[in-house]
Amino acid sequence: MTERARLAVVGAGPAGLAAAIAASARGVHVTVIDSGADAGGQFYRQPADDLGARRPQALHHQWHTWERLRDGLRAHIAAGRITHLRDHHVWLVERHLNGFTVHALLGPEQERPAEVLADAVLLATGGYEKVLPFPGWTLPGVVTAGGAQAMLKGALVLPGRIAVVAGTGPLLLPVATGLAAAGAEVAALVESADPKAFLRHGRAFAAQPAKLAEGAQYAAALLRHRVRTYARHTVVEAHGGTAHGGEARGGEVRGGERLEAVTVAALDADGRVRPGTQRRIPCDTLAVGHGMLPHTDLAETLGCRLDGLNVRVDDEQRTDVAGVWAAGETTGIGGAALSLAEGHIAGRSIAARLAGTEPDPRGWAAAARSRTRLRRFFAAVDAAYAPPARWTELITDETVVCRCEEVTGGAIREAVDELGAGDVRTVKLLTRAGMGWCQGRMCAPAVAGLAGCALAPSRRPFARPVPLGVLARAGETTGEPEDD
Repeated sequence: MTERARLAVVGAGPAGLAAAIAASARGVHVTVIDSGADAGGQFYRQPADDLGARRPQALHHQWHTWERLRDGLRAHIAAGRITHLRDHHVWLVERHLNGFTVHALLGPEQERPAEVLADAVLLATGGYEKVLPFPGWTLPGVVTAGGAQAMLKGALVLPGRIAVVAGTGPLLLPVATGLAAAGAEVAALVESADPKAFLRHGRAFAAQPAKLAEGAQYAAALLRHRVRTYARHTVVEAHGGTAHGGEARGGEVRGGERLEAVTVAALDADGRVRPGTQRRIPCDTLAVGHGMLPHTDLAETLGCRLDGLNVRVDDEQRTDVAGVWAAGETTGIGGAALSLAEGHIAGRSIAARLAGTEPDPRGWAAAARSRTRLRRFFAAVDAAYAPPARWTELITDETVVCRCEEVTGGAIREAVDELGAGDVRTVKLLTRAGMGWCQGRMCAPAVAGLAGCALAPSRRPFARPVPLGVLARAGETTGEPEDD
């Protein structure tokens, strides 16, 4: 199946929807391409209709913002100005002399190909969670913080009855309060950040009173649900019980085991575990997260320049590749409000550029001011919520670091010792860490940390695995739309 549009928007989260609506309102025919069964992205993830959720708004804050986005999208679809392609998993955006081809795989099995031809592309691909391993993290019952939230929002299910929420970052607050409000017992919220770090960035936080009020609401909810908070603490190990009463050690998982407790400990000023502070907390679920990383695979394949791990954009949200814009988490992790501002700016800029006119920044002045304030705010958030400086010391030699290839911390350390210096690429070749199904998306921070290197982008030819048959047929499009 081939679709034709003037603008292809990859991603139907806040940034993608804001851009699509802004461009469509100015006469651009837009095709929104998204892997989800419905619009909203991770932030506005919705339960399936057949689940019969009576009050889905209870699972979200900023619900009225979502309603405006949803209603705007529906109105533009009804008017024939926006086409929304669901369950389309984009694996490559190809640039031609006369535009772009967006290649996608259809449906949950991701085997049938689809293509969208467009004059311009907006990348609103969002972000994914940063995973830092520790002994026992592969046990059933250990999930990412975002994974626990997705189960609750999208499937209306709890990951367990007794939960510990741990790691670092602002996502932990809505996850802990959401689980508690849904009926789980949240035994503890374990945050590794030092409260003093927030004082060092007081001016940036004070400039966003709405965010401070939001944080206060979460704090009140934690008190209301009697969730005990451990600041400047970390999870040292997750423990799994067996049918015979035994216990998993060192991160090794045996058949029949499931999470039954975690050990947490206080951190000193250097980010090391303070001896004698360990305490064991019984639980059947551990929701753990250490922040987010931007999805940049499509941008890198197109040749877009990066600033560190983020796609570089100008004041119009343009990348340095002609015809390609980017907005939302792919340009830097910053939450829904920042994504909405960037998406709105991008949509207006695209509409003007496609019409052959110079955009007038006065038309998006309010969004630009919001973007500036929020970028400053989230730079402070990033600094305050940094993972513990010595987190790699928690990875034992037996701890599985790369789950795809079952590579342990010991194997990676041995490779680093043989090399004499940290070289992530050579470590991967020696150990196969990061060479499995996820292509290093999950284990890259840990491999880089153990190798003593800064986390760097890893350019991949495709954004997801592609069947060979689909790959062989790619590029056969004649340029004329076809029916499936």
